[in-house]
Amino acid sequence: MSQYQVLPGASHPLGATLNDSGCNFAVHCPDAEVVEICLFDSRTEKQISCIPIPAKTGKIWHCFICGVDAGQLYGFRLHGDNNSHNGLMFDPKKLLIDPYAKVLNRPLFWDAKKYQGDSQDMMPKAVVMTPSRTPAKINKPNIPLDETILYEAHVKGLTQLHPGVADEYKGKFLGVCQPVIIDHLTSLGVTAIQLMPVFAFMPEPFITNKGLTNYWGYNPVNYFCPEPRYVVKDAVLEFKTMVDRLHEAGIEVILDVVFNHTAEGGLDGPVLSFKGFDNTACYLFERNDYGAIDYQKYVNNSGCGNSVNTAFPYVLKMVMDSLRYWVQEMGVDGFRFDLAASLGRDPYEFSTLSGFFRTIRQDPTLIGCKLIAEPWDIGHGGYRLGQFPANWLECNDKYRDTVRAFWRGDKGHTSDFATRLFGSRDVFSKESRSILTSVNNVTYHDGFTLQDLVSYAERHNDANLEQNRDGHGHNLSANYGVEGPTSNVKIKQYRERQKRNLFATLMLSQGTPHVLGGDELSRTQNGNNNAYCQDNEINWINWKLDTTQQEFLTFCQQVIALRKSSSILNHLNFKDDHYSTGCNVEEICWYRPDGERKLEGDWQDYNNQAFAVELMGPDSMSHEHWLLVFNTSEDDVRFQLPKIERHKNWQLKLNTHYDKWALQPNVLVKDVHLQVLKSIAVFKCIVA
Repeated sequence: MSQYQVLPGASHPLGATLNDSGCNFAVHCPDAEVVEICLFDSRTEKQISCIPIPAKTGKIWHCFICGVDAGQLYGFRLHGDNNSHNGLMFDPKKLLIDPYAKVLNRPLFWDAKKYQGDSQDMMPKAVVMTPSRTPAKINKPNIPLDETILYEAHVKGLTQLHPGVADEYKGKFLGVCQPVIIDHLTSLGVTAIQLMPVFAFMPEPFITNKGLTNYWGYNPVNYFCPEPRYVVKDAVLEFKTMVDRLHEAGIEVILDVVFNHTAEGGLDGPVLSFKGFDNTACYLFERNDYGAIDYQKYVNNSGCGNSVNTAFPYVLKMVMDSLRYWVQEMGVDGFRFDLAASLGRDPYEFSTLSGFFRTIRQDPTLIGCKLIAEPWDIGHGGYRLGQFPANWLECNDKYRDTVRAFWRGDKGHTSDFATRLFGSRDVFSKESRSILTSVNNVTYHDGFTLQDLVSYAERHNDANLEQNRDGHGHNLSANYGVEGPTSNVKIKQYRERQKRNLFATLMLSQGTPHVLGGDELSRTQNGNNNAYCQDNEINWINWKLDTTQQEFLTFCQQVIALRKSSSILNHLNFKDDHYSTGCNVEEICWYRPDGERKLEGDWQDYNNQAFAVELMGPDSMSHEHWLLVFNTSEDDVRFQLPKIERHKNWQLKLNTHYDKWALQPNVLVKDVHLQVLKSIAVFKCIVA
């Protein structure tokens, strides 16, 4: 018998809502016969009460339990038909996480023995939270898109080895906002930190059984709870503190969110939350030849066993409620959507006018957020680069692959490289998409780091215990003579120059630059290009730099500063592009090394690996005037600089050939040949 007085309560809001008298609980589970809410001791997690919920309105079961206080632990058990052929998976032996829970009391680890029978001991418990009385947050930085530079980082990887982060904060949200971390981000010049998944997650059974873990966290069990692994004591307060401290420093917070699948996997996967409440609505299932749904076969557009059905009204509402919660309550500035093509399926085929896209576009809370798509999934018709609505940015894999191939020295890529350099307008067309739409990256978390990209010709994923068969096989990388670390000075110098070329290209390209956290510190994963299961030094950033690594960090800081110094370098506005007003470039001229204008046939020359481009503002007397010179061939190329007026000179601002580069305002050249060896030179025209 329950010691609590139980009233019918209200069907909304969903989740646990506390007031001075007790707590209202409401959950979506239309097909259950009985729904029980279980209360647990906050210290021992021993069940202290199991209360049948007395009321149901439509698809929502609800009750108000008098006397429940903040900090109360709870979970749900559901009774009903357990028949997977009908899509129903009700099992009172499986304790379920409230889909609208805001905090979990501990991390979720897979344990086959504890899951068998009653799963209570394996499952973390949701925590009843005091209604928010958060004081006014620090004003959000609201960084303009053309000033945005993304920095992708993992909460633990960023902080675990930093000597300036106290031990209690290492690997935690509070570690991310320590002064030494913020000082590094601001001195580097990035404007937004893009955090890899922070929603509560569970490592997959097959990874756990190998003695590894899901370090990255792309396996959510809830869309509202901060991951307890990153918490010292108070999840919500600590996350908000991190956001506020970053905002104070002028740094936005972007969350990498996973709404395309959950940790419950396919038919044989565990019942943790969504499956137990409404399996048939939360996931997509295949259809047979007659169009009937086959509940034995989960659609697997994610490659992780299931696909969340965001086209279903309840699921769409839950996702939107989650996004609004993280913006309004937790203070974040935007989202990067993992496998975002899945969110555009309505429900099976992708559409730019899907319910998700329409809903998110009209939402006043989200209208000012930065929305970044990984514009594909692995399902049929899943590659959708360039097809997202105009208010979205898109991760551009064509940019990544072209820039890598060009600087590796692969021939036949010069024309495509020039297209990527200027915003990939073949993908994001003028007038309908901003030139900033392309999220340009040379490296991402799922692949080689920048250091490894120039140090390894092949992946080395043996530590993942999958016989080196996992990870991408088409890396467009090179080792320049030796696989991995070497003492050969010439090879090391070559690698450093290639790193400078790749990073400088990223900052000189039109679009929104994305920096993989640690690249500026020459971080290596020892050739592992799929380190999702490595919670160790393979993934943790090493902050102890040698002289060469410090020089590269300085280079990165200065080339970011160069981008920021120019309105043209960070946002070209063409006359014929009516997506926005305010033309800032009068003319763009392309040159061959001999100083002659490039002709159409020059672009088709397979062996052409060197070119220059001149950018001139509307009034060359008062507006910016730049010259960018690129050479990826193995030979010295002598460039004839374009002629300019008598009273002007070309000022050399960047030359990636040198290992100790700095801004050199006194280096002036005029009407002379410039020798460039597999490098970039940048000039600004100034009045002498």
